[in-house]
Amino acid sequence: MNQNIDIRALNEKIQANSEFVSLLMDGMSQTIVGQQHLSEALMIGLLTGGHILLEGVPGLAKTLSIRTLSSLVSADFGRIQFTPDLLPADVIGTMVYSRKDDSFSVRRGPVFANFVLADEINRAPAKVQSALLQAMQERQVTIGEETLPLPHPFLVMATQNPLEQEGTYALPEAQTDRFMLKVIVSYPTIEEEKKILRASMKGDISDKTVMPVVGLDAILKAREMVKEVYVDERIEQYIADIIFATRYPEKYHLEKLRPLIAYGGSPRATISLALAARAVAFLHRRGYVVPDDVRSVAYDVLRHRIGLTYEAEAAEMTPDGIITEILSKVEVP
Repeated sequence: MNQNIDIRALNEKIQANSEFVSLLMDGMSQTIVGQQHLSEALMIGLLTGGHILLEGVPGLAKTLSIRTLSSLVSADFGRIQFTPDLLPADVIGTMVYSRKDDSFSVRRGPVFANFVLADEINRAPAKVQSALLQAMQERQVTIGEETLPLPHPFLVMATQNPLEQEGTYALPEAQTDRFMLKVIVSYPTIEEEKKILRASMKGDISDKTVMPVVGLDAILKAREMVKEVYVDERIEQYIADIIFATRYPEKYHLEKLRPLIAYGGSPRATISLALAARAVAFLHRRGYVVPDDVRSVAYDVLRHRIGLTYEAEAAEMTPDGIITEILSKVEVP
């Protein structure tokens, strides 16, 4: 990293180009009651281009949050309701024969949009889930003999229901690793629940009209700004230590975790953790990353990238519990 970087100038530059963040957060709060962590996670995905997987029981505003963010940004929005009978062609599109021209043409699917909502992604079989793999990783899809680029920017926001697991298809590790963040959506507090109740009785929830407050140009410019956020060498070491602790816990005085972890985070986890921390700094209108930025996104970045052994499942240990142990042991700069 360039040690001669002017942090003050970078702070001023970011503050001047991050005003739209307040507009988006205010717009989200007008429709979504509570769920501050969910809103911030969606903003991180928007600022980094990282795909997001939301997990929570029905009725926690997962789909509503994604639709609201999409409406606040002047961009194309595609929605795919994943069902057991869905086909890959229903996601990416297919070749259509025209008798008039005696030729085939491409009919594009709903994945050709800036924001794609994959609702209840675990309801569809593996061959449909894999249809998103190339789109999520390469930002392009192949239909027949044609390879077509997806719109820029492109962001997949998927939801899955942890309940009613009969008839669902668990996402394979190769699929979940494509998601930058896995966010667990929790129940609202009792005060938030009362606000939801009052808004529902007034009809404010279903009748709310959301208007765009920012264009794609501002989002693309902000993404470039996020890449400029300064990461000190000590923060780089902290990120690397956290990831390596998921692979070799015994090197960080976490010998008790060794029999519980089947596999740790990949290099993609390292990249995602650093980029997400930069986005958090940008959201706080700072030009540099601090350890708390890293810690605040560690759970969302790592919980779907740590494999558990049978011993861990027998001991009722969760990925979040392992991350907590790691964060408590790894030295903070």
